[in-house]
Amino acid sequence: MKAQKTILIVDDESKNRSYLKALLEAEGYATQEAQTGDSALKMATEYLPDLILLDAMMPGMDGFHVAFELKKNDATKGIPVIMVTSLDDRDSRLRALQNGVEEFLTKPVERNELWVRVRNLLRLKEYSDLLADYNRTLERQVQERTQQLIESQFDTLFTILRAAEFRDEETGAHIRRISHYCKELAQQLNMGSGFADMIFYASPLHDIGKIGIPDNILLKPGRHLPPEWETMMTHTTLGAKILADGKSTSPYTRMGAEIAISHHEKWSGGGYPNGLKGEEIPLSARIMSICDVYDALRSKRPYKPAFTHQQTLMLILEGDDRTMPGHFDPEVLSAFGKCSDSFNDIFHSHTD
Repeated sequence: MKAQKTILIVDDESKNRSYLKALLEAEGYATQEAQTGDSALKMATEYLPDLILLDAMMPGMDGFHVAFELKKNDATKGIPVIMVTSLDDRDSRLRALQNGVEEFLTKPVERNELWVRVRNLLRLKEYSDLLADYNRTLERQVQERTQQLIESQFDTLFTILRAAEFRDEETGAHIRRISHYCKELAQQLNMGSGFADMIFYASPLHDIGKIGIPDNILLKPGRHLPPEWETMMTHTTLGAKILADGKSTSPYTRMGAEIAISHHEKWSGGGYPNGLKGEEIPLSARIMSICDVYDALRSKRPYKPAFTHQQTLMLILEGDDRTMPGHFDPEVLSAFGKCSDSFNDIFHSHTD
């Protein structure tokens, strides 16, 4: 049986705390309460709640300062924070994000919105904790690591990733193919066996941030509206946050983090989330970008049919109104053209 999740409610108004407490406990969560910023920091450090609901405007230490202190403390920086505020100006939200706040709720808090935000952030934290445990296990065994051990650990990670991928249209076969595509392309680029093996294990982590995207957006069959697309794009930064949490020394998750945040950047610029261009984009992400596009084009989606290998090759090398050769690193694109037959073999060798 899963342990009951605990949520710390921080607000100087007792009626606000009581209201949130009633809503959360009705959903089966345990709650703790703090009236001031100082007491919130002490309770968070002592009890390590699973999530914190934090009022923005409080006498003494306000919510912005509390968030900053929580995120600079190694013991509490992994606890998700939802800021509850009546402030709706851009500067206040930007300040909260800069101090590490993950989500916002606007007063008066609506019940269903509260439940959705809390559920998604708790799921994200659980996933992050699971990966942190995985990293610690891998690092403890690094001295005795063999290829057999790496394969065993990858199988465990693959199972976790399958659980995440079941939330959208991508499949376990997609994860396997991405590994092989990236390794093939790295070898074609003469990157050496160490880099090729590392990207083989790191590349399946590229979309891990989708675990934090609400179902109504992730599973939407049609085109996303602009606000929905803005949320969808955050899977890149969410993925990097999950994988970089705790400053892991694992080379696999370090590369996984750089792939997660940058695999939608474009060589010519105009990608997301940071609008990087050229060699500002890590090589691992430049390799991942073309592999991800190839597999997406080859796969059937609710909004498109599956394309043949030749159709996909033409779209990537010649372009259309959505995909252009200039989106890809020229050297990576050239290498892809030379080994594209291997991509076709991989696609047919790994199916669900």
